[in-house]
Amino acid sequence: MRKKGKRLDWPVFIISGGFLILFIIVSAINSDMVGNTITTLFNYSADWFGAYWQLLLLGNFFIGIGLAISKYGKVKLGKQDKPKYSYFRWVAMILVTLLASGGVFWAASEPMYHYMETPPLHGGGEFNDVFGAMAHSFMHWGFLAWAILGTLASIVMMYVHYHKGLPLRPRGLLYPIFGEKIYHNSIIGSSADIFSIIATVAGTLGPLGFLGLQISYGLNHLFDVPNTLTVSIAVVIVLAIVAAISAATGVDRGILTLSRYNVGFTIFLAFVILIIGPTLFIIDAFVGGTGSHLQNFFSMTLFRGDNAWLGAWTIFFWGWFIGYAPMLIVFISRISRGRTIRELIIAVSITAPLVNNFWFSVIGGTGIFFEMETPGSVSGPLGEAGMPAAVMAITDQLPLGVWMGLGFLLVSVIFVATTVDTMSYTVAATLTGNDSPRRWLRVFWAMIFGLTTIMILSIGEDSITSIQNSIVITAVPVSLLLLPPLWNAPRIARKMALEQGLIWQREMRKKVSKY
Repeated sequence: MRKKGKRLDWPVFIISGGFLILFIIVSAINSDMVGNTITTLFNYSADWFGAYWQLLLLGNFFIGIGLAISKYGKVKLGKQDKPKYSYFRWVAMILVTLLASGGVFWAASEPMYHYMETPPLHGGGEFNDVFGAMAHSFMHWGFLAWAILGTLASIVMMYVHYHKGLPLRPRGLLYPIFGEKIYHNSIIGSSADIFSIIATVAGTLGPLGFLGLQISYGLNHLFDVPNTLTVSIAVVIVLAIVAAISAATGVDRGILTLSRYNVGFTIFLAFVILIIGPTLFIIDAFVGGTGSHLQNFFSMTLFRGDNAWLGAWTIFFWGWFIGYAPMLIVFISRISRGRTIRELIIAVSITAPLVNNFWFSVIGGTGIFFEMETPGSVSGPLGEAGMPAAVMAITDQLPLGVWMGLGFLLVSVIFVATTVDTMSYTVAATLTGNDSPRRWLRVFWAMIFGLTTIMILSIGEDSITSIQNSIVITAVPVSLLLLPPLWNAPRIARKMALEQGLIWQREMRKKVSKY
């Protein structure tokens, strides 16, 4: 096995970091120009790549499920007999990767938006379709979204890093095609790493920006703190500092500890709302929404009838998760050693989405219930103050409303810190090619995330639109990187099954060729 050093990849570091620093400077000089450029590139990205992304996520999910239920599902990953982390701790770290992004901000607002205005697939208009609203939220944050973050590609990455001893970098996904030359002064390899890093920064703008706005609105709502751009920026700075401190402590302390507290407190909040809120309605929303999702699975996933709606919802989310994927693949590969292919795919593609969807039912379903009971109670604040208002409008109508509001503020802080911490670690791991990157590098990227988010927030009044658009643009090159694992992961699974003696090949004449 090759020695896995900690040498920093200076060209990738300088180009990716330099691009982001240049973005920060140009945004400070002429934010209008940057905002207009982002909008234009977003429109091109959504039009040209939207259909491809829909097919990519669908294929990734079903090929992964096929591997999980096949004879290759027993293959152990990472050249390790037993997992390092317990199942709960492992799933907790997986959960915070995507749940952190939508756990508060989107869980409260998206079901309400779809309830207020029925998606075009269900006829459009104000039909107030509860199950249809939940189904679309489940589709956007469910099986396909989670699967692209770390199933097939993680199998390839773990094989390349732990079996072949090559650096833990996004370019490793291209190793089955190009061989070891993808690591040696390769323009294609360096480009894969650079685009992945930039896309990760853009994707992390989501949690930092969305939840930064959420916290600012919550502080204003609960404590009359002015809800201004200055306050939002101050909140993001504090969150970035918290994340940097956590990043400095590493995976086994900072990320693991935050993940455990994060998931534990989120479960507690969900349980409390389930008890003091509209219990039966929440359960009905989850079950009925899941039924509608499964019944309309393919028509929802492949819907192409309304480009404006798709750009605002499905294509935006797919772009976000695709851009996020390479770094989360690195992270999930790091924490999943000793797990089988079946365990990995079921945890990421099935367990995590179901937990996520139930959380959306608890928060979004409660909001819809109160809106049905008192029209305008949630839709009014949502229409007037935008998405950050949804959570507080919901907690206002619950018993112990102030305490519940404080609880959501705390969850938001921990979610953001965990997300930025995780992304800082994975970017640093990419730059060093090692799963124990240098501390200063992790802290540096945590601060870059914060500064870039501040610049995006300063672009005009509609910060949310700017964040969304910038996320989708960066996903375009990354989506090409995620295509080869669709056929390479099954080939690698078969090769490892042979090596582990799980299948027998007659006279071994058909061994899988060396990559």
